[in-house]
Amino acid sequence: MTSKVYDSAASALEGVIKDGQTIAVGGFGLCGIPEALIEALRDSGVKDLTCISNNAGVDGFGLGLLLETRQVKKMIASYVGENKEFERQFLSGELEVELTPQGTLAEKLRAGGAGIPAFFTATGVGTQIAEGKEEREFDGRQYILERSLVADVALVKAQKADKAGNLMFNKTARNFNPDVATAGKVTIVEVEQLVETGELDPDQIHLPGIYVHRIVVNANPEKRIEKVTTKEQTN
Repeated sequence: MTSKVYDSAASALEGVIKDGQTIAVGGFGLCGIPEALIEALRDSGVKDLTCISNNAGVDGFGLGLLLETRQVKKMIASYVGENKEFERQFLSGELEVELTPQGTLAEKLRAGGAGIPAFFTATGVGTQIAEGKEEREFDGRQYILERSLVADVALVKAQKADKAGNLMFNKTARNFNPDVATAGKVTIVEVEQLVETGELDPDQIHLPGIYVHRIVVNANPEKRIEKVTTKEQTN
């Protein structure tokens, strides 16, 4: 059996990524993002990417790195308010943006991974989100048709993996990562810890290895916090 484990983020991307692809990236804000894989994607020089992610990182970190180098032509995202370069490119018409309600984005990815091409949702009815989409009534309520999402490559962050690709996520860092993983035609996972196959308790596995094609270890990610808010200490 060919090993899924690669010795670097760059080698894990090699032979998989190319110009014009759709790339899905896990994370919520800066929580649970595949830091090393995003940096390697930037360093690869691929361009004209469509990125699917809950958000667009921040200036100088996460997907913000790809925006700085102008490698992204389109963002499919839910929340993008922390990135000034994103704002500049969007307002100047340099970046195409498809804003998607957060729950709808999660379901688009989940449905794509489950082989469901489209689904009806009440979210967005009567708003700009509904423009140009099929609308139907079910049980007296209006719904719009949303197409699911499938990515050429999915970049995922997990806390732990075994060598078969079975994954464990760390609390809220799980967020969009499982849905992103299942929606990728090729899924590459960055983990903090790698163990031998069979060492993980089957009942504790959050995502089975059948969805994972490549693994790279980043034992000491930066884990930057978006906004550090502290309370003034009082006596």
